[in-house]
Amino acid sequence: MRTSRLLAAAGVAAALAIGLTACSPSSSDPASSAAGNPADDSAFPVTIEHAYGETTITEKPERVASIAWANHEVPLALGIVPVGMSKATWGDDDDNGILPWVEEKLDELGADEPALFDETDGIDYEAVADTQPDVILAAYSGLTREEYDTLSKIAPVVAYPDVAWGTPVDEMIEMNSAALGLGAEGDALIEQLDSDADAALEAHSVLKDKKILFAYIDPSDLSQVGYYTAADTRPGYLHDDLGLPLPSIVEENADSEEFYLTASAEDADKFSDVDVFVTYGDDSLIATLQADPLLSKIPAIAEGRIAILPDATPIAASANPSPLSIPWGLDDYLGMLAAPLEQ
Repeated sequence: MRTSRLLAAAGVAAALAIGLTACSPSSSDPASSAAGNPADDSAFPVTIEHAYGETTITEKPERVASIAWANHEVPLALGIVPVGMSKATWGDDDDNGILPWVEEKLDELGADEPALFDETDGIDYEAVADTQPDVILAAYSGLTREEYDTLSKIAPVVAYPDVAWGTPVDEMIEMNSAALGLGAEGDALIEQLDSDADAALEAHSVLKDKKILFAYIDPSDLSQVGYYTAADTRPGYLHDDLGLPLPSIVEENADSEEFYLTASAEDADKFSDVDVFVTYGDDSLIATLQADPLLSKIPAIAEGRIAILPDATPIAASANPSPLSIPWGLDDYLGMLAAPLEQ
């Protein structure tokens, strides 16, 4: 995600003041078209610790906003419709800014479409302020200190716990649900998602004990192999939630806070224990990699054990796990990873 645009301090303050004193919600407001927060008032105040300190929510939030990837899925999974959420700009199948599993949940709840925050060029603070939120969820994000401080002028903010863009899905659920006063419901959601994961892995048992490398290889530059580390939620989910072992090159960098690293193609032997390469692109990539004199030395590539996720599609987006995408697409996703092992 790109760094957010900078706004002059005076301009931000003025914009936020206008947003916070705007008129009351209209009948078309998502908060007016579905059930509100079912939490008990006695759950508050609640304090959430995160990378920038701690945030206390003193009263039950009725108007919930979220920014960054998938944070809105926690309230939705718990029956709360956000007043605003991040617009999907990758993986969207119909260009309406909402991923299909989120559309299905909104339909299930009989809810109107929340305000969508376009974060292509950074956080749209005025749009967030216009939704008049009581809390802003961002447990899975890469908020900078400046962004956190600016958003905190609008409403209490739940930032990420440790590493930017490295919050596991379970912890994201725990933090965001606690901020809503629904910690127990969040725990129940995690248990259900764990059950979904167990069932999906059992259905594709060939993946058990296999080392899967989530990679990115640019077909126009085969001089290096990019790969995602355990700090990233894609391999992190495969390892932490599904119990799959890490390839040695990822294990060696297990303490890295970088979510993405590269290795020279001349060091192809570092990938010798990889059982399946998974990457974005199209099927033509397999032949390209197998024709390369260096990368073809990697057993998984030589033997075609490569799972291609069609770029910018919903199934590719679901590889970055979230509360609603797991039940929506995990079985299909694991089926794609298993296919190269079953050929």
